[in-house]
Amino acid sequence: MSGNGTTAGDDPLQTAVWRLRSRACWADAAALLPSDTPAYSLQRAGLMVERCLYTERGWEEAEDALRTAEAQARTDEERGAAACERGQLAYAATLHGVRDRADEARAALGRAAALIPPGAPGRALLDFRRGLLAENLTLSPQAARAAYRRAHAAATAHADPLLLSFTWRHLAGLALRDGELTEARHGFAESLRIREELGYLVGTAPALASLAETEPEPEASRLREEAGRLFRLLGGVPTWLSRQLTPPTPGAATA
Repeated sequence: MSGNGTTAGDDPLQTAVWRLRSRACWADAAALLPSDTPAYSLQRAGLMVERCLYTERGWEEAEDALRTAEAQARTDEERGAAACERGQLAYAATLHGVRDRADEARAALGRAAALIPPGAPGRALLDFRRGLLAENLTLSPQAARAAYRRAHAAATAHADPLLLSFTWRHLAGLALRDGELTEARHGFAESLRIREELGYLVGTAPALASLAETEPEPEASRLREEAGRLFRLLGGVPTWLSRQLTPPTPGAATA
């Protein structure tokens, strides 16, 4: 979930990987990475796991990449990072109804927490993913909010703007659930601003659609139309966004 490759002076390889990743070309990005170091193997696994979450496909390729990363990990932080990806893959499979792997997700993220020391850069991503688990699988918004706030503070401390775009978005989603419209609008707007600045195209459509939920008409429709344009440009990715782009029918019940 890092923003590698988004700033001037970065490694040309990471710049190329970022550009492909941000345009939903995860497999192409992964193919650019060498396979001879734990760091590259972890990055490749992260790309393939992210593809599963956004596209609901590529599960076997993600498993293969993850097994390679786990086999090559040598330090506690590398093993913790691999466990964090393992937990995210299990979370994604559960979320998308592929298979119930919630227990595996909890166990893997717990193992990551034991291996990644407090204050390490990888801890921010771990806390964010523990928030996802709490919000969407455990259905514990209070625990999710606490985890997102820890991730938000750590992402700020480690200057990880992409992760900040995710923590802003999910904190805003919880605020919207609680009826805190102004707070939600601010968080969604910050998430969108960061993603547009980074050029994170695959994450921009969801950010536009979320902000639309806090805006009156006609602004809400304009935002959804722009989100829909990007969604179609990327071939219907992320797959789950299509439901959010369809405004509720007047008078219809909402879940």
